[in-house]
Amino acid sequence: MLRIFLSLVILISSFTGFAQNNAQWRGENRDGKYPDSNLLKSWPAEGPNMLWHFDQLGDGHASAAVTEKYVYTGGTEGDEGFVIAFDHSGNQVWKQVYGKEWMDSYDGVRTTPTINDGLLYIYTGFGELIAMNADNGSIVWKKNVINEFEGSNIRWGVTENLLIDGEKLFCTPGGSQASVIALNKKNGELIWKSVAKGEKSAYCSPALIQLNNRSLLVTHTQNSIVGIDTKDGKMLWSVDHPNRYSIHPNTPVYQDGMLYCFSGYGKGGVMLQLSDDGASVKELWRNEQLDNQMGGVILLDGKIYGSGHANREWFCLDWNTGETLYSSKMLSRGNVIYADGMLYCYGDSGEVALVDVSNGSFNKVSSFRVPYGEKQHWAHLVIHNKKLYVRHGSSLMVYSIAK
Repeated sequence: MLRIFLSLVILISSFTGFAQNNAQWRGENRDGKYPDSNLLKSWPAEGPNMLWHFDQLGDGHASAAVTEKYVYTGGTEGDEGFVIAFDHSGNQVWKQVYGKEWMDSYDGVRTTPTINDGLLYIYTGFGELIAMNADNGSIVWKKNVINEFEGSNIRWGVTENLLIDGEKLFCTPGGSQASVIALNKKNGELIWKSVAKGEKSAYCSPALIQLNNRSLLVTHTQNSIVGIDTKDGKMLWSVDHPNRYSIHPNTPVYQDGMLYCFSGYGKGGVMLQLSDDGASVKELWRNEQLDNQMGGVILLDGKIYGSGHANREWFCLDWNTGETLYSSKMLSRGNVIYADGMLYCYGDSGEVALVDVSNGSFNKVSSFRVPYGEKQHWAHLVIHNKKLYVRHGSSLMVYSIAK
């Protein structure tokens, strides 16, 4: 019995360590849900207490990536990109310049660092993939996947938050013979390449779906949604999903065999039913009202919450039917995350709102205006250890939201 107990303690400790020392786009499950509890249910008029801020990030809209040890994000100086690490008091620990960054339109670093097993990964607007030591920023390996795999860059530069599963790191160079690839996360060596539909990338940060018998990578490429077996790169299925500019930045949302994929410019979302083995899908419904451009959605208690793009409202949809249950103009379009029973919404106008949807409507309980930074309010909010991380261009602001 003692031996079994000790084994369980070791197993639990290993999972806890993984969660504490790794970080990625939109949280542990890439779904925008954060596990923090005992958070404030309303804020003072000026907003929650700001603990610290840093205002020399330059251009960009990378979000924060937060572990128990450090807070990471990306920035720019001139036309060069860098990753910067802070301790939890806001003191700079290290800063590593990694090379040229996208400065042609909507300037600056746009992908959030991914931290996994002691390494940090960043992906530039030019398709350069860099792995760094997460403790000191030293560069471990780098490669330009667009050049190496004969991809083509896209109108506003590559924007993909990297996904890791086990030893595999996935990204989408968008080549006609290597639309999606898997690399060894430790050294960058190719594991497999997938033609998929042979389409360019589409700003999408993919989702990982774990089924009983296989693991699926689901992403948007130029005009399609594709499901790829992560074991060997075989494309199992595809669904047509074009929009005006081939822009599909949102991570698909999966639950209990149902897969919601969505994008902006009036396109909206489609619900797909996966077969038990993940080898095929069928379409269940479409809704064009919730045409979120790049702010993500939250699935909560059988409902989907998010903002429109061309349709400038916030919408609540029924997960099973796609019916629009209600909508509101409570806030400008933007991004959304969730913690402790509340939505946290960050509008393009610079307003951050705490929203209660428990009574069947968007109830904006509290809000404040972001006081620092410049240009686009596109970085997604992050919550970690009862702190709210808000990025606005050149500034990162950290607030206490503990009760």
